[in-house]
Amino acid sequence: MDRRRYVLAAMLLAACSAPKPPEESSAKQEGAPPGVGSIVRLDPAMDALVPPSAKIEKLAGGFGFTEGPLWFPEGYLWFSDVTGNVVRQWGPDGQITEILRPGGGENKTAPAGSFIGPNGMIHGKDGVVLLCQHTNRQIVQIAKDHSVTKFLDRYQGKRFNSPNDLVYKSDGALYFTDPPYGLLKQDDDPAKELKFNAVFRYANGKLQPVITDLTRPNGIAFSPDEKILYISNSEKNKVWMAYDVRPDGTVGKGRLFFDVTAEKEPGNPDGMKLDTQGNIYAAGPAGIWVFSPQGKHLGTIKPGETPANCNWGDDGKTLYITAQTGLYRIKLAAQGQKALY
Repeated sequence: MDRRRYVLAAMLLAACSAPKPPEESSAKQEGAPPGVGSIVRLDPAMDALVPPSAKIEKLAGGFGFTEGPLWFPEGYLWFSDVTGNVVRQWGPDGQITEILRPGGGENKTAPAGSFIGPNGMIHGKDGVVLLCQHTNRQIVQIAKDHSVTKFLDRYQGKRFNSPNDLVYKSDGALYFTDPPYGLLKQDDDPAKELKFNAVFRYANGKLQPVITDLTRPNGIAFSPDEKILYISNSEKNKVWMAYDVRPDGTVGKGRLFFDVTAEKEPGNPDGMKLDTQGNIYAAGPAGIWVFSPQGKHLGTIKPGETPANCNWGDDGKTLYITAQTGLYRIKLAAQGQKALY
């Protein structure tokens, strides 16, 4: 009898001390999905946009500095490599192909790592793609046959600094940012012809600067009702700004939307997109910062590399992210804001 009690006690002790099989791990019990990076949730509202089951997928890597993701209804994505000076295409089979090299213009004397290549891009009228080029300091059109033609390159006879990102308004007006990142010495570069770094508006053949007091205007997006223009400023003051849009397309005085100047993690306010409810998904320090329309930080999508931009794809609920050397995506519950073209 005593021996049976001893054997039973030993068996119970062994069962309690034995490691749990993998399927019973705490990660599995909590429903943690496989994937890369992490998702920081600061507010319950985050779960309605980024489901607890959402995972970050890495689609490709090994690039220089990725930017400007652009989804095509045919099922593939274009993206820029700013330091590699090439526009590439990612297909659903994972295949990477080159679309345009050099993507931003020829600059054989620039040191390695210089921002000489292509940057933001959007769909334009008649099936073209509008692409920002740093070295050429212009916006070009890429036709369906991949031929390239100049679209805009000067204001009042002076060359742009280096167009960075762009967006259409529903009335057909084009807005774009023009910081000096493509100039090797930036503001101090002798080739810089404009005295300011502007946000421009182009409509009915007329080009006008609508914002000229930002140090580094970068990402750009409209609220769903187009009453607010959001601009990210990526250096010195690391902030997102909001501007009321006037009936004539110009904007009022800017107001601070969110400030990350004091953040210690790497990365600056950069490209951004909105969903149909007006929530903002903005590249910032270490991730895609998710904001409510009221400017509340709901959480951050952190792919493991610092993002520079993002865009909607697939059914409009998948967010594609360009981050340093890699391309990522995450499937969300939010419906992305549709582009004009």
